[in-house]
Amino acid sequence: MIAGVQIRPIAQADNKAMATIIRTALTEFGANKPGTVFYDDTTDHLYELFQSAPLSAYYVAEKNGELIGGAGIFPTEGLPANTCELVKMYLHKSARGMGLGRFMIDQCILTAKEKGFTQIYLETMPELKKAVSVYEKFGFHYLNGPMGNSGHNGCDIWMLRNI
Repeated sequence: MIAGVQIRPIAQADNKAMATIIRTALTEFGANKPGTVFYDDTTDHLYELFQSAPLSAYYVAEKNGELIGGAGIFPTEGLPANTCELVKMYLHKSARGMGLGRFMIDQCILTAKEKGFTQIYLETMPELKKAVSVYEKFGFHYLNGPMGNSGHNGCDIWMLRNI
């Protein structure tokens, strides 16, 4: 655990703050392009999205009453039954560099395993190179193309990890 940071499931009241964190982070890294979560309507309705999928989970990180990030797992359409997707893993600028991203990924992997998944998949972009290096350290390996039907054709890095 990271001092002063609380990790909890997303609540409906978190939708607006998480959408802002996601879109601000993508803009900061020049990754606010079509075919990404930047333009995805579900980004504004994360609570509802994750409530609608029984094998999903989304966690937010909170410090001093303010949201500073989030990450989740989702049984994306078209993925093998044993595979979920690591989704919407974004941190506020103030939360980067403290190990929170690694902690959130650990939480998502643990939850995926508890829900019976044996693989975790993700899609990302070269603009998010720091995140890509973290994924590599977690044992994600590169794929030659996408799996499933995420609808995010703006991503051109696909990775998979056994749990």
